[in-house]
Amino acid sequence: MKFHRTPLIVVLFLLSSLGLSCYSQHAAETAAFIYGDALPDAPDLAPRGPYKVGVRTLQLIHAGQPDIAKAKNGEVPVYDRPLTVEVWYPAVIPSGTPEMTEYEDILGRPNTEGKPLIPFTFPGRALRDAEPDRSGGAYPLIIVSHGYPGSRFLMTYLTENLASKGYVVAAIDHTESTHRDAGPFPSTLYHRPLDILFVLDEMARLSGAGSSSFLSELADADNTALIGYSMGGYGVLNVAGAGYSQQLLSFFSQMTGGSNAIQERTAGAPAMVSAPDKRIKAVVAFAPWGMARGVWDSLGLAGLRVPTFFVAGDQDDISGYEDGIKAIYKGAVNTERYLLTYANARHNVAPNPPPAATLTPGPQQEAFMHYAEPAWSLPRMNNINQHFVTAFLGLKLKGQDHKPYLELPEHANETSWKGFKLRTSVGLSLEYAE
Repeated sequence: MKFHRTPLIVVLFLLSSLGLSCYSQHAAETAAFIYGDALPDAPDLAPRGPYKVGVRTLQLIHAGQPDIAKAKNGEVPVYDRPLTVEVWYPAVIPSGTPEMTEYEDILGRPNTEGKPLIPFTFPGRALRDAEPDRSGGAYPLIIVSHGYPGSRFLMTYLTENLASKGYVVAAIDHTESTHRDAGPFPSTLYHRPLDILFVLDEMARLSGAGSSSFLSELADADNTALIGYSMGGYGVLNVAGAGYSQQLLSFFSQMTGGSNAIQERTAGAPAMVSAPDKRIKAVVAFAPWGMARGVWDSLGLAGLRVPTFFVAGDQDDISGYEDGIKAIYKGAVNTERYLLTYANARHNVAPNPPPAATLTPGPQQEAFMHYAEPAWSLPRMNNINQHFVTAFLGLKLKGQDHKPYLELPEHANETSWKGFKLRTSVGLSLEYAE
């Protein structure tokens, strides 16, 4: 059978299974699968919403921050910390103008001998610098924190999708933690929660009435959710009240030659004893790192007081499952929480599919497993994540009647879940506690 006679849906599925895309504008608008597109078996809430999507880049400076990467003998210099933030938002797109953009990222990580950084691009369904759509008033704000190393473009399937449903979504490039500039680990340990809180404050300022920013009166920072993956999960849980352990403080001090700067984010510290920032209404934590390494104890987890939706693979060999993510879920006894588990999945439950560049021979192939899951198709997981994050955040930030999508039998193998096509919820479980 000739290729041009192959049904289009088969072509799309084959491309999506490999994480492939065609990069020409014409192909992107017609046949190519783009990260986040709904597959034929996508659950009900996975497809994009009614809004067109714009995207812009912000350059922020967090002045006077401890330069943890240069800590020595307990001494920590101060610097002005740069943060690049990508913002997706409901937009007005002129007739005839493609809702398309191209994102630029890096494969690899710096300072790895014999393994060069390799830039790559991939398409997205958003228009760069589009005019904001203000018809919906001020939209709830979502702040996204990537893994280590990672980038603000690691989850575009989700950031674009949420913007199309009436959210302003701000994804942070955490300085010294990206594919371009990954630095010493203590920098990530210290700065994650503080970066998130700073970006929340900046988004609130830029969204204020009378601001000269395109964000003026566009985002409602008083109605915010946090999404974090891996080290991002480590950060968002702390911001939501889960103070770090004394064991982490000791580890951090050893790594920095005696600095105790992270003490301010440990359980019992003044900043952690007070209630979490009241602007934060919900948290989504994909494969949060740290519990299996002693980052939290029962005292710290008791401080988590924001409704949280956890997503995990039961074979996670980075964050751990029984002693890691599920232990956080069980220990967060003072908040409402969910745990969605992918059977036989490892750590990569959150990112975009592997870039097309990783499928061609060369050193870039090594980056394939930075994205891929051995037992799952990433486009399929992306759709499932879109569905559940839409249900959870719609309930918590918009008051939408999404409870039926969350009040499910624990094991999907026993019966098909609401919102899933018959026989397609296999391999999933969802637990709930309050």
